[in-house]
Amino acid sequence: MQTEIRYQFTSAQVANRFLNELKHWPVAEVKAKLFNGSESVKITYEFDGKGFDYTCSELDDLASQYNGEEA
Repeated sequence: MQTEIRYQFTSAQVANRFLNELKHWPVAEVKAKLFNGSESVKITYEFDGKGFDYTCSELDDLASQYNGEEA
């Protein structure tokens, strides 16, 4: 199942830092791009739908390090 999450950041610069970190993110393979302006990032990844979604949890933690919030 393909999962999609969007995060909103305080500035375009912070959103780009978050985006750049995801390019070499060791937790899971994700696709990320700027979305709906330069202050939002949309992430898509595959989730098997079984059990807890650790990728989502790790993304939330990473986004919070950049003061991002799920939109």
